[in-house]
Amino acid sequence: MFTKTPADATTSVPAAPAAPSVALASVPGGTPIPHAVGVSDDEFRAALSRLAAGVVLITAHDPDDGPRGEDVGMTATAFLSVSLEPPLVMVSVRNDSRMDDLLAHQPLWAVSVLAEGQRHVAGRFAMKGRISDRLLFADIPHVRGEAADAPLIAGALATLECRTEQRVLAGDHTLVIGRVLTASAPTEDAGPLTYFRGKYRHLG
Repeated sequence: MFTKTPADATTSVPAAPAAPSVALASVPGGTPIPHAVGVSDDEFRAALSRLAAGVVLITAHDPDDGPRGEDVGMTATAFLSVSLEPPLVMVSVRNDSRMDDLLAHQPLWAVSVLAEGQRHVAGRFAMKGRISDRLLFADIPHVRGEAADAPLIAGALATLECRTEQRVLAGDHTLVIGRVLTASAPTEDAGPLTYFRGKYRHLG
């Protein structure tokens, strides 16, 4: 929902004589993925928009961008816990996005679970054609994590620092599985920021 999709060439796939037609979506490398019969992109999006999700900000530090490097942020709703032993979490990032390119060589990243009053943070890092990430972080209170050296947003319901253990290509996204190195859940009375039917919302 927050990053761009590359335009890739597709290859033709001959249909079996008795098989019904299927919609094809291209993925990196040009390999088409057949959709279930009758399921369009719009129908898929509409159905999944009914799944309420928490909103997080994924951050990482790019040490190679400029003399002091640059912090990068990405709003995400496709984030979940994977395992307790060892502690693993997963985030889905769109292929060829800024965050995907960075996490391909930067194994350390962080997560801030956003509170209901942080809608402006989510919107800022989700907008298209945005300005430099350096400017986006300028007026948002944050601290730098000791383990990942990435921004942790002040006032977040929880923060985690992670190290990538596995990257799994899944269609037009990559699933990044990380081991949790640090976790903090400050005492906060605020509720979570959620995303439902294409809008940011809060419980209540």
